[in-house]
Amino acid sequence: MISRRHFLRLAGGLGATGISTVAYGFGEPALRLRVKRYDIQPPRWPAGFKLRIAVIADLHACDPWMSLERIESIVERTNSLNPDITVLLGDYVAGHRKVTRFIPCSEWAPVLAGLRAPLGVHAVLGNHDYWDDKAVQRDGKGDTIARRALEATGIPVYENEVVRLSKAGRPFWIAGLGDQLAWLPARRFRPVRRIGVDDLSATLARVTDDAPVILLAHEPDVALRVPARVALQLSGHTHGGQVRLLGWSPVAPSGRKLAYGHIRANCDVVVSGGLGCSIMPFRIGVPPEIVLVTLGGAGAAVS
Repeated sequence: MISRRHFLRLAGGLGATGISTVAYGFGEPALRLRVKRYDIQPPRWPAGFKLRIAVIADLHACDPWMSLERIESIVERTNSLNPDITVLLGDYVAGHRKVTRFIPCSEWAPVLAGLRAPLGVHAVLGNHDYWDDKAVQRDGKGDTIARRALEATGIPVYENEVVRLSKAGRPFWIAGLGDQLAWLPARRFRPVRRIGVDDLSATLARVTDDAPVILLAHEPDVALRVPARVALQLSGHTHGGQVRLLGWSPVAPSGRKLAYGHIRANCDVVVSGGLGCSIMPFRIGVPPEIVLVTLGGAGAAVS
């Protein structure tokens, strides 16, 4: 039988472990930053065509968790990876209320303008970029403040639009899908009777040749409908569950299959763990990350 002294020691040890775990979870969003690398050869991507894509997702700009200084460091780290192209996958605005300051779009967008890549920086919006814009939610239409801020700095934002690019004479398409959860529940009836602004069929119909397609979609959910015509889908939104234990996310807003990492569906899908937080500024087991995808190279994910 365990003695009272041993019981108190055990309880104290467990309590200290619990406190340290909670402290770590709250500290991780603001302190840690890693680069997650994927080397992928999708069936629809030409062999020998090497393309390096830097992915930034779910910044959720706010003090103290995602300050302007923090965003500057993310920009610097991303540029140091020397990507061919950089993509931004939405949710730039804060996703929770546990903040000391909400950073306005007019401040974080110019910092993101410091991103550099030979084939440019390309963006889509996320659900929080829509939800945070009261005028757009009220009217059921219009460009969000986040979109206008990004475009004012020269970063194009795609909503069911495509652009044809090329590297060393080899063409490919970037297709940016509109957000799938753009309208808050109260706005899904009058005047808006839909959930999102996404139109996958119309987006892909804008692709006019057989060059490979990279789809940018904030929420990964659309992967179940993406045709094999698409070589790669890049998504964020899930934050990897924000808590991930032994490769398992207890909470997965897009389902556990699409919670995080490299997934093979109709096309190859990479879901970023993102950089910021939603609901609570807390992460365990899935630290903030910049993703670097290298197409045209076979291999497993490397942290």
